Amino acid sequence: MIKIGVSGARGRMGQRIIALARQDSTFKVSFGLEADTHPDAGQIIDNLMIASDPAYIENCECLIDFSSPSATANYLSHLVAQKKKAVIGTTGFSREEYAKISQAAKETAILCSPNMSIGVNLLFRLVKESAAVLKGYKTHIEEIHHVHKKDAPSGTAKRIGNILSGLGFPVKDSDIDALRIGEVIGDHKVRFESGVDKIELFHSAKTRDIFAQGALVAAKWLHQKKTGLYTMEDVLFHQDKGKETK
Repeated sequence: MIKIGVSGARGRMGQRIIALARQDSTFKVSFGLEADTHPDAGQIIDNLMIASDPAYIENCECLIDFSSPSATANYLSHLVAQKKKAVIGTTGFSREEYAKISQAAKETAILCSPNMSIGVNLLFRLVKESAAVLKGYKTHIEEIHHVHKKDAPSGTAKRIGNILSGLGFPVKDSDIDALRIGEVIGDHKVRFESGVDKIELFHSAKTRDIFAQGALVAAKWLHQKKTGLYTMEDVLFHQDKGKETK
């Protein structure tokens, strides 16, 4: 059994992670974490302590984090000090913040991905393979999310842009069409176009459960690692990456 804590426990994603983890005998949800300003901080809700003190991290083996960049940064030193693993699905990190995550991963195992969905990570792979073949094509990225999403473009769209840029299709954040409409959970489209044809890769999330399920798959995979920085691509396509095991 893997003991997990959930950071951002009272958010939409956090609640779904907790619900799905409780249906899986692999996991025991030990606590939730929220900012000390959150109205639920310090309360027991549905038989789960919603803590605000990062010291609670000592009560888990893996922290699943869907909070905010500042909250994640606050937890890193506790993860390192207590040798606790982390699955980070939070987005919007600056280069400096991501560098701190990379540094922490030298001391413990961390999986950090802008999108935990298995389908979206397959999309990343298909974008790579397409870009390798479609040299000379023009590319375009469009993403749609709900109006509550704070970062734009999304971390997923930025990741697609980075993949394309690394393969000779320069993409700046300003080139990405980032739309915020209603309660759309997450749509991402990548278009390759030439003078004679057009190819589109598209993924649409139906429910947030795809992200919660992916985070739990990641936590199971990460359980066997001691140190290192990983992504969902490692989980899906590089199962042997990271020789270190418990």
